[in-house]
Amino acid sequence: MKNLSVVSEFILLGIPHTEGLETMLLVLFLSFYIFTLMGNLLILLAIVSSTRLHTPMYFFLCKLSIFDIFFPSVSSPKMLCYLSGNSRAISYAGCASQLFFYHFLGCTECFLYTVMAYDRFVAICHPLRYTVIMSHRACVILAMGTSFFGCIQATFLTTLTFQLPYCGPNEVDYYFCDIPVMLKLACADTSALEMVGFISVGLMPLSCFLLVLTSYSRIVFSILQIHSAEGRRHAFSTCSAHLTAILLFYLPVVLIYLRPTPSPWLDATVQILNNLVTPMLNPLIYSLRNKEVKSSLRRVLHQLGFLPEQL
Repeated sequence: MKNLSVVSEFILLGIPHTEGLETMLLVLFLSFYIFTLMGNLLILLAIVSSTRLHTPMYFFLCKLSIFDIFFPSVSSPKMLCYLSGNSRAISYAGCASQLFFYHFLGCTECFLYTVMAYDRFVAICHPLRYTVIMSHRACVILAMGTSFFGCIQATFLTTLTFQLPYCGPNEVDYYFCDIPVMLKLACADTSALEMVGFISVGLMPLSCFLLVLTSYSRIVFSILQIHSAEGRRHAFSTCSAHLTAILLFYLPVVLIYLRPTPSPWLDATVQILNNLVTPMLNPLIYSLRNKEVKSSLRRVLHQLGFLPEQL
C-alpha cells in the first residue's frame, strides 16, 4: 500500500498533566533507569560467572535480564532527553522504530514468561525427565522462538499502525509512540484497525497468561503432594518469584490495552510502571528469594570491590 503520510516528524507532548514537574520527573526516572541497568547487568554477571547457575531456569532468566535492559531503553532515553529541556521532536522513522521495538521486546518477554512457567512445570512435575525435556537444544529453540514470534507480532502491529496516512496534526499526547495515541493522529477511519489491534494485542498476552495459569495450577497441585515440608518450602520459594514477576508484567498490559475507555494519565502512569519499575524490580525479585543467585552476586560484588572480603 502506498504511504500517503506527509508528516515527517512528531512532537512528543510527554506525560499528561505533569507540566512544571520536569526536573523532579527527570531525577526520578533517571534513577529508575540507572538502577534498572545496574541491577540487570549484575544479574547477568552473577549467572555468567557461576557454573552452578548454568541451568535452563537461569538461561531464561539471563535472557529476561537482557530484555529488561533493552525494554526501558526504547522510550526512556528520549523521555529523559526532553525532560532535560531538549527537543521533543521525533522523526517519522524514529516513531515507527519506537513502536516496533517496544512491542517486539514486550511480546518477547510475554512469550519468555510463558516458557519460564513451562520450565518450572517440567522441573517440579516431571523432575526425572527434566534434563531430557529441557535439553540445551530445546532451551535454545524455545529462546529463539520467543524472539521470532515477538518479531512477527511487532511487525504486524507496526505495519498496521503506519500504513495509515498521517497528514497532521503531529502532536503525540504521550511520552512515546504507541498504538492508541498514534491511531488518534491518522487521517483515516481507524475503527476497524482499532478492533484488529485490540484483538491482536489482547489475545496474545491473554493466551500466554492462560498457559502460565495452567502450568502453575499443575505446579501447585504437585507441590502439595510433596511430603517434605522443606521440599514444599523450596518449591514455593522458587515459583513465587516467577509468579510475582508475571503479575507485575501482565497487570499493566491488561490495564493499558484491554480497558474500553482509555485514560491518558492513568495509561502513562501504568506504562511507566511497566517500562521502568518492573524491569528494575525483577533483579530484586529473583535474587532476594534465591540463595544461589545471592551467593553469586556477593562474589561478583566482592570482585568489583563493592563488598568487603568477609562477605
